[in-house]
Amino acid sequence: MRKMFVLAALSMTSPLFAADPAPVPYPEGYRQWVHVKSMTINQGHALYDTFGGIHHLYANKKAEQGYKSGKFADGSVIVFDLLEAKVADNTVQEGSRKVLGVMHKDSRKYKDTGGWGFEGFKGDSKTDRAVGKTAASACFQCHTAQKNSDHIFSTFRR
Repeated sequence: MRKMFVLAALSMTSPLFAADPAPVPYPEGYRQWVHVKSMTINQGHALYDTFGGIHHLYANKKAEQGYKSGKFADGSVIVFDLLEAKVADNTVQEGSRKVLGVMHKDSRKYKDTGGWGFEGFKGDSKTDRAVGKTAASACFQCHTAQKNSDHIFSTFRR
């Protein structure tokens, strides 16, 4: 009986049995949030294969305050809307959505990834996840370089 109690106690504290981070929710209504900035990653950039295209960044009210103060409160959500870049008639236009990237600040739920939950929703899907349980290696690994700015690469365009 005592062995079972010890095994049960170990399973609750051991990283081997640690729970997966909570899934990041789809950011309904994000297009009505504040527009942070836009940019294009072109061929020749180191991240082109993964993130080539037109990027629009949006922030909810809490994240907007975070951009202004430099400190992002729990509940801050940043959306990275990545679209194909299509060239037509000497213009660059938005094509299909490649991925909708989401950073959701919750210092308790996502303590292992700097307090941020990361997810990418494929194409126009609200349920087909590109990141899932691989947030630490797929996203946070790059974001650690931005520790001094609360793991955020972007700045608010004034």
